[in-house]
Amino acid sequence: MESALCTPTEPEFRLIETFGFHPGHGAVALGRHLDRMQRSAAALAVSFDREQATALVAELAMDTPTRCRLTLERGGEFALTTAPLDANPPFWRVAVSPIALKSADPWLRHKTTRRAFYDQARATLPGAIDEWIFLNERGEVCEGTITNIFVETSKGWMTPPVESGLLPGILRQTLLEVRDLQEHVLTRTDLESASAVHMGNSLRGLIPVKVIAL
Repeated sequence: MESALCTPTEPEFRLIETFGFHPGHGAVALGRHLDRMQRSAAALAVSFDREQATALVAELAMDTPTRCRLTLERGGEFALTTAPLDANPPFWRVAVSPIALKSADPWLRHKTTRRAFYDQARATLPGAIDEWIFLNERGEVCEGTITNIFVETSKGWMTPPVESGLLPGILRQTLLEVRDLQEHVLTRTDLESASAVHMGNSLRGLIPVKVIAL
């Protein structure tokens, strides 16, 4: 059994939300991002001031698409950094990682600076591969290093349930609410037989992928 969540003690610990800013539209899905950060802050006993976060983001005024990273430290202080947001590629080449996630790990459900596993995984991506697909200890499809997974099956579009072991992404949440997307346990066989596979997040949206066997 994984240990229960507790307030992190490392000084550099932060909660993270990454979202896009587009001229004429503003911060994409900001309310959903702040909702998720607030839930994680409550679970970890971290101070969260929604009005302060909203006011900080309201100061953004870029004239080109921008990647925004909002962080919250243990004491309740926010920081916001930005970088240019390049256009998406037409598709990604992805492969199943040889490393399995632990479905019961509670940290998978929260977006934080405890990302060493994902950073190391991205550092080991083969040259022709853009993203990993992680399975759990039961062989169930989970997520990518920075993405959720969406699979078109004979019964429609499916995405793995949180219980398989994954971050409940903002794009995933939106599609579950406004589109005909269902949660369903998926396996490598489902990936192989899928009519289509997409991976994505709130920043990038949906990106078509080709699953490559390594």
